[in-house]
Amino acid sequence: MLQHARFTAFAALFAAISCREPSPRSRTPAAYTPRRRDITITTIPLITRELQSVYPFLKADFARGGVLDGKEVYAFEPSTITVMSGDTLHLTLLNPEDDDHAFVLRDLYVPLAGQSRRETTYVAREPGIFIFSCSVPAHLPMMRGQLVVLAP
Repeated sequence: MLQHARFTAFAALFAAISCREPSPRSRTPAAYTPRRRDITITTIPLITRELQSVYPFLKADFARGGVLDGKEVYAFEPSTITVMSGDTLHLTLLNPEDDDHAFVLRDLYVPLAGQSRRETTYVAREPGIFIFSCSVPAHLPMMRGQLVVLAP
């Protein structure tokens, strides 16, 4: 009789343990729901001809044969954007200066005239690292960045 009572108690305890809600660590994560991400990207002048009056040493750099002959140094800010696959990016592209630029990303080309603001959308369809850049040859290779698309 005592063995039967122990067995019944053990069976009841085992049933109670096995019917518990799974721990948070053992649950399957919920599926990711793609979302809209609002991102502003600004063209930033880093070293331009106009700075020669502020930094006289740049005159030699911008002179014929100088390291910046025919070039200026610009950047996109931010230069790295991280999103999830499936997200829709609502991009606001700002060009507060006089020089023309363009924002080029796989399957996307947006010209940016001087002192302009452009808005566009882009869907991050698949995971990976995608380079964006300016299409003005003299602004490369400095004016570039990356879109990092993570798998959900």
